[in-house]
Amino acid sequence: MQTSSPRFKALAVSAGLSFWFFIITSSVGVFSLQYLVIFAGSVFAITQIFALKISKGLDIFAIINTKIFLGILFVCVIAIYGILFRFLRIDLLRLKKQPDSYWLEIESNDVGKMF
Repeated sequence: MQTSSPRFKALAVSAGLSFWFFIITSSVGVFSLQYLVIFAGSVFAITQIFALKISKGLDIFAIINTKIFLGILFVCVIAIYGILFRFLRIDLLRLKKQPDSYWLEIESNDVGKMF
């Protein structure tokens, strides 16, 4: 399995941290372009130095995210909705009530009622 290079992952981390620096300083009202350039430059340098360690940490985070977090999300949200809808007999896709046609029955629209 081929993954992204450690240098690219470090660059992505730098961009993400710089983005959040911009968002937080702008919302607080203390944003300065000079501070952003200094922060982004220093973060870029540090992340490029520790690119291999950051890459290994991001790989571990990816495993945790896909297997544990998404598994918990599925069990706690998706499965609960599925069980609840089945218990309440809610058919969102209307798969059970199809006679011979896929057309939906709608009430007639009287033009006089619209005006």
